[in-house]
Amino acid sequence: MAISADPKALAAQARRTYLNVLLYGAPNALAAVEEGAKVLASQPAPPDLLLRRRDAWSDLQRWRAKWQQSLAGRLQGRQSSSLQDPGPSGPGALSHRGGELSLVDDDTIELEILSSRLALATMDQASSEFTDLRSRMTVMERRDELSSADVLRPHVVAREVLEAWRAAALSVEAWRALQPVLHDEIGHLVVLAYHETNKWLIAHGVLPEIDLRPLIRRTRDVGVSAPSPAAGTLAGGAAVSGSQHSGPGSLRHSVGEETRLMTRASNLLRASEQAQAVLGRLNRLVGRQVPDFEATTSYHASPKLAAAIAEAEREVVQRLRSTRPDQLAVPSAPALLDNLQEQKQALKRATESPIERATIEIVALLFQSILTEDRLPASVRVWFARLQMPVLRVAIGEPDFFATTDHPARKLIDRMGACVMGFDAMTAGAMGDALEKEIKRVVQVVEAYPDTGRRVFQTVLVEFEKFLEHYFTKENETSRKGVSLAQQVEQREILTIQYTIELRKMLNEVPVQEGVREFLFQIWADVLAMTAVKTGGQSDATKAMKRAAADLIWSASAKVSREERAEVIRRLPPLLKTLRDGMAGAGVPADKQDEHLQALNNSLAAAFTAKAAAIPTERLDELMLRLETLEELLPDTEVEIDESMVLDLSGRETSGLEVVAEGGSMPSPAMVAWARGIQVGSWFKLDYRGRNEPVQLAWQGLRKQLSLFSSPAGRCVLFQQHRLAAFLQAGLMVPAEEEALTVRATRNALAKLDADPTRLLN
Repeated sequence: MAISADPKALAAQARRTYLNVLLYGAPNALAAVEEGAKVLASQPAPPDLLLRRRDAWSDLQRWRAKWQQSLAGRLQGRQSSSLQDPGPSGPGALSHRGGELSLVDDDTIELEILSSRLALATMDQASSEFTDLRSRMTVMERRDELSSADVLRPHVVAREVLEAWRAAALSVEAWRALQPVLHDEIGHLVVLAYHETNKWLIAHGVLPEIDLRPLIRRTRDVGVSAPSPAAGTLAGGAAVSGSQHSGPGSLRHSVGEETRLMTRASNLLRASEQAQAVLGRLNRLVGRQVPDFEATTSYHASPKLAAAIAEAEREVVQRLRSTRPDQLAVPSAPALLDNLQEQKQALKRATESPIERATIEIVALLFQSILTEDRLPASVRVWFARLQMPVLRVAIGEPDFFATTDHPARKLIDRMGACVMGFDAMTAGAMGDALEKEIKRVVQVVEAYPDTGRRVFQTVLVEFEKFLEHYFTKENETSRKGVSLAQQVEQREILTIQYTIELRKMLNEVPVQEGVREFLFQIWADVLAMTAVKTGGQSDATKAMKRAAADLIWSASAKVSREERAEVIRRLPPLLKTLRDGMAGAGVPADKQDEHLQALNNSLAAAFTAKAAAIPTERLDELMLRLETLEELLPDTEVEIDESMVLDLSGRETSGLEVVAEGGSMPSPAMVAWARGIQVGSWFKLDYRGRNEPVQLAWQGLRKQLSLFSSPAGRCVLFQQHRLAAFLQAGLMVPAEEEALTVRATRNALAKLDADPTRLLN
């Protein structure tokens, strides 16, 4: 590490750099908050929430310039201070003053809670950059930890942002309405500031490489300062904000534990960057032995080598074929390695350039690692062995095979390996013949088109992805039933949301008792959806539920004549029976049915004495017609499945499907993105309901909002996207493989080449 003669001065300048990035980036961040507020104000939401969002957007349009001016002044004030250990101030100073204790008003506690939430959300996004920066600063200043009031701490900036907001006459209510957008955009700004400060310090020679292991062991290290008692309660709750439940499945982590988990999660999320770094190291190492290797953009194998590869391919096919033409022999791994070594030497004798010899050596090392992978089933290992010559051919002709993880040959090997490596010796039989046959077909197609390069790999990769979707849905016995149930859950959720939206539109200007409105939106929309899923949108049963909705609307409207009241009394018993039957069919417990019906009875009784205008007959007829044709009114666009708009998903659980409705810890945005990017077929270890077992992603719904995992024993577990991210964040869902098969093979090859670089040219 090369540090300035005055490390403390360098540290102070680093803090100024951090504040400069915040200062110059704040206008864009605040503009993004306003744009996000506009988007929120245009999205469907319950009326009271929508009104708060629109009011907040209006206020922000009016006062954003003042908010920006106030924040700039506060950040400039920080710049002119010592930047070392500013004393406690603002809402955070809830402790002693002059040695005396004093009560803190509710507003101060509320502001502390909001700033703690912002700090924790910021730390979600910035944990890895903050950890690196903290390491560099503590080394320069020769201290164990940053001061709790250091300007680099996320809660310090969070407090300044919130104080500037309040100084601009913006309300706490507006902050709460826009909290998701504020957390996201301010978090992005702080991440940028940490990143640029780290970059500046690296340019000045401060810890270009950081060993994080001591930091990870220090579990009491936290990314935000220890909050006050009031904030501490909130922080504990925020750590599990993905769940609104407490129970056997819930987790409550300390902030320190959250930071440790976020550090681990960040390492997992860096997998693609680490994979690319491994390839970069490989190319640099080979480039030192073969100077033209990295510069080569395309290459044509010499005729002699091309003939040798074709001959080796024929020998591989022949050697791995058994006496029966429709079966393959299953040689042991040592036998495969012996054959691999013989082929490598024969191919190297046919080479005419160092590039060819280096390519042969690297590909051989890659397949040596792949074929000795213990978790690769023996019957599948044979087909991977037969991919060696096609891969060698494409690696010679397309050197970017060694430069990027996105090459289709690599991706194909990784996808097939990820799908079969989750089966251990006890569960290998659950893999199924269909998957093995598809891998066989893929390899044979690749062998059949030796001169098409990456195109054949890309083609079969797409076909393999389509096969997986069909396989888990139709052919895999352990997942087929679960997928069917999950698809029904998704269809029901989407219909419930759509029915709710349309019912709200219909009753927007109709004078109906509020209790009836809430019943229709919160309960009956789901009953309609469930009936439609079971029997069809135009079935007699669904039509009966729609007529019940119309009867309920009419019964709950004002009744001005004795005849109308008598008609309500006459219709009421069959109507209540239909309502009870519908709720029972949707899985509403009997005691809840009684509660809902009692509330409806109260609303209907109130309608008898209501002085509001009655609903005209023609308006009722129009409502009934719209209910009958409701499916035609539903939008074609995809719907976001939002837990706040529908019943708890746990109510969808059946004997063949477990629905995860609680547990985990607050996921970072990056973790949510990771959950969204998991590919079908990937294996994980799931810790849920007292069982820790391997599970495989078998199905994803529209926009990947729902994900179904199945175990070899037939257990099917359904997650919403946010809940899946919460389990990943908490380590309750752990990937079976943190590295792709070809990346691990490249790393192993690199270790052997580091030990003996001359083998590239021998």
